[in-house]
Amino acid sequence: MFCSSCGSPLDNADKFCKQCGRPADVSPTVTPAVSVVAPLQSPPPQPGTTNTFAIVSLICGFLSLFFPAAVVAVVFGHLSRSQIRRQGNVQKGAGMALAGLIMGYLGICFIPFLIIAAIAIPNLLRARIAANEASGVGSIRTINTAEVTYQSEYKKFACDLRSLGPASGVRDENQAGLIDSTLASGQKSGYRYRLECINDEEGKPSYTIIASPAARNQTGSRTFCSDATGVIRSSDSEEDCLTAAPLQ
Repeated sequence: MFCSSCGSPLDNADKFCKQCGRPADVSPTVTPAVSVVAPLQSPPPQPGTTNTFAIVSLICGFLSLFFPAAVVAVVFGHLSRSQIRRQGNVQKGAGMALAGLIMGYLGICFIPFLIIAAIAIPNLLRARIAANEASGVGSIRTINTAEVTYQSEYKKFACDLRSLGPASGVRDENQAGLIDSTLASGQKSGYRYRLECINDEEGKPSYTIIASPAARNQTGSRTFCSDATGVIRSSDSEEDCLTAAPLQ
């Protein structure tokens, strides 16, 4: 209790204020209650639910061969595991996040190899085509030389590659032994070969040899051909090869 005049403290038994002598007719001072408002908090995660970031990390991990997906898998994987630890492992998904992290990092490591392959494979394909075409031109020259030898020995041209091929015994017009067995089979280094006998414009015996890619633009891009004149020509198709310009 306090004196209403001077504010000095009073005991319950005091009838007069000891300081100013005023009668103690005051009532106990009541301190007003102060209401305390608790700060708003987000509701805690529900036990047993799966962390959303973990699901995103796992899905992007499956798509980690694509560069953006790999990065997203790694970022969300770390965020998910951090949230789960901070919330006391109430939520599920730590394993999913870990799987997403692993696949994401593997994707990031594998991407440079994909870039190198994207650059190297077309170059290797072009080099392979160039090598096959050079082999095709060389095989045409070999067949022309074999036909000249065959014509001088048997007084006619060979009408198929087997007649120019290796002999299993005595050489004759059916097995002249002038070309190797691979070329005699009609296919070599990505090219198919077709040898036929014809008559030229003057009615004289001749032949045509045509070499076409086994898979155009993969094993070769040009067709090569020749005849008894020995001139080698090249074209994009078989139909007009014999009338195309000579190979330079």
